[in-house]
Amino acid sequence: MQGRITTCPDTPNCVSSRAAPGRHYIEPIDYDGTLEHARLRLLEIIADFSRARVVREEQAYLHVVFTSLVFRFEDDVEFEFDHGEKRIHLKSASRIGYWDFGANRRRLESIREKFSN
Repeated sequence: MQGRITTCPDTPNCVSSRAAPGRHYIEPIDYDGTLEHARLRLLEIIADFSRARVVREEQAYLHVVFTSLVFRFEDDVEFEFDHGEKRIHLKSASRIGYWDFGANRRRLESIREKFSN
């Protein structure tokens, strides 16, 4: 099922589980249990990031803005819950610039690791 997460632009500063295999693709996060439990777990993890703010929260969707420490760049991060498949689709994209030096991918991999522990 295609959800509300859009595909990445052609720039290398975005990753998404909705992207075709290649440089933009990142694996979604699989979960067990209820959608609500997975959503609350993800919100706990996001709360541990000092420069993250939830700007939109719905039952099966989260939009979070992460702000970099030094230059205050903002990255949009989206999480979409597919309860039928028991997975969370992800997207992290820089608002400005061309390169992100892997920051978006590292952020989502960090969230995945914390979610799995």
